[in-house]
Amino acid sequence: MIPELRDILFIDIETVAASRDYNALDERLKVQWARKAGFLRRDGQMSDEDIYHERAGIYAEFGKIICIAVGKFCDMESGELGLRTKVFQNHDEKALLTEFKAMLEKIDSSTLRLCAHNGKEFDFPYICRRMLINSIALPAALNLSGKKGWEVQHLDTMELWKFGDYKHYTSLDLLAAIFNIPSSKTDMDGSQVNVVYYKENDLEKISLYCRRDVVVLAQLFLKLRAYSVIPESNIITV
Repeated sequence: MIPELRDILFIDIETVAASRDYNALDERLKVQWARKAGFLRRDGQMSDEDIYHERAGIYAEFGKIICIAVGKFCDMESGELGLRTKVFQNHDEKALLTEFKAMLEKIDSSTLRLCAHNGKEFDFPYICRRMLINSIALPAALNLSGKKGWEVQHLDTMELWKFGDYKHYTSLDLLAAIFNIPSSKTDMDGSQVNVVYYKENDLEKISLYCRRDVVVLAQLFLKLRAYSVIPESNIITV
């Protein structure tokens, strides 16, 4: 395997509003959400409850993680590059994060590099915040306390694409399109996750979507390093 591809763990998370029923929220949280909703309201027609179901999953204070997909490059018996993927899914967020943490701690944190798309602004801090909310101590790979910028082993494909340009957000789907990588956006997209979870009760569908996203992420990383993508036959689910 090419040395720079070793020890990278690709990550994608799916999040939803922390509660199915807005009215079941703690009164203190309702007050705080009302303040947040005031900044998010596009017009006077949307209630705090409407905005909660549409946007709460984006914020770690009001959402929760239901799925984490991971991917890691591997050597195939043929000598070709492969990608091994695994999905952690659970309605119980604490159990999900505990299992994910246990997986991270099996890998040498001194060499492990985590990679996500917009991960430095979303995936990594979201996971950390939800772990602490669930009284889970942060694993070494996510604990940035006291570390200098150059000591943080986190990669971000959106950052790699920007080349120092911080003007705008570029979606994973757009980059997949311009690099001709098969998209994960087939029968659903990220904006539908809350509906699929709470109204369709289909966590499995979300997990498959999340896994496809982490495959696209790994393929994009290869393209950003000017390598060939991995053929579908070399992508393994464990």
